[in-house]
Amino acid sequence: MLRNRSVPVNTVLPHVVYQDLPRALEWLIATFGFVEHYRYGEPLAGVQVHLGEAWLMLGSAREKRRSPAEVGCVTQSLTIFVEDVETHYARTRGTGANIVEELHETVYGELQFGVMDLEGHHWLFSRHAQDVDPAAWGATVVNPL
Repeated sequence: MLRNRSVPVNTVLPHVVYQDLPRALEWLIATFGFVEHYRYGEPLAGVQVHLGEAWLMLGSAREKRRSPAEVGCVTQSLTIFVEDVETHYARTRGTGANIVEELHETVYGELQFGVMDLEGHHWLFSRHAQDVDPAAWGATVVNPL
């Protein structure tokens, strides 16, 4: 496969919309530790960021693209996997971020916490805590791995 430095392979690349992209970018870097890869547009229209191997595109709101703050509800939940989720939780809490789910182990084997960002996007930060069969917590396995 051809390598493209603009779009990482073997991952989902979500596009997350903000009303105030410059402010959101500053907040995401300071609060979660994202690293900016590139930006484009004047005024700023888009930014690619990453945290470890998790890559995201951030974009400015425009016609038919709105942030949760504009539509008045959560539009998605983004899970970012971090190896040292305990330290990441402490860092995030220390910034005064809106923690909506305290650090805990889920029935499906994840150690995670949840945060609402400054425009209402729901973020989960997680690490695998144990290997749990989906059937053990009530899921119906359709295609076994």
